[in-house]
Amino acid sequence: MDPDDIEELAAELQGKTDGGWGLVKLAAGTGFVAYVMWAGVLMPGFRRVPLKLQVPYVPSSAKQVENVMSLLKGRSGKMVDLGSGDGRIVLEAYKQGFRPAVGYELNPWLLRLSNYRAWRAGCYGKVFYQRQDLWKVNLSDCNNVSVFLAPSVLPLLETKLLAELPDEARVVAGRFPFPTWMPTTSVGEGINRSWAYDIKTVRQTRQNKPEGCPE
Repeated sequence: MDPDDIEELAAELQGKTDGGWGLVKLAAGTGFVAYVMWAGVLMPGFRRVPLKLQVPYVPSSAKQVENVMSLLKGRSGKMVDLGSGDGRIVLEAYKQGFRPAVGYELNPWLLRLSNYRAWRAGCYGKVFYQRQDLWKVNLSDCNNVSVFLAPSVLPLLETKLLAELPDEARVVAGRFPFPTWMPTTSVGEGINRSWAYDIKTVRQTRQNKPEGCPE
């Protein structure tokens, strides 16, 4: 569950009885919440995507969002988050001046949560969350891209990004680096680490690689 949701759940539980029956109800309730989160929030995003391209939802931490934004500092233009989850990266990108700021997400419940967050921040209608398959979106007009995706899909995503993005684009990957690209720079440590890749540099590196040299 999202940390904010956990805090809200804890607030609702305050003041309830601590007796044995109360503990039983608490255990049953939290189990039910976990099931609802899986069945209602995570599963819908998987049903329309082939198994090998599925990416589970794991919310970005505040530090991860901060690291992504630091790697995009000084840049402008369109910013997209592929698999935007609850929308926090898109929302922060808008606050830092990226126009438009767009998130692509298949899960309808996460899209609702994204729009709620935008409304709460006073940005509803100013940021854009679209229910689209990231594999089918045309990225040819995107200058800034962020991805927090599973390692299993990153090789395929490399191919898509190289085929569609303009030379001036920068891609920021969180949690896991792209397998065959050399990053321009990185920030953070451990699970909070993020890597920045300039597409023009990636293309030049690949073109200069000797024939027969492995990726």
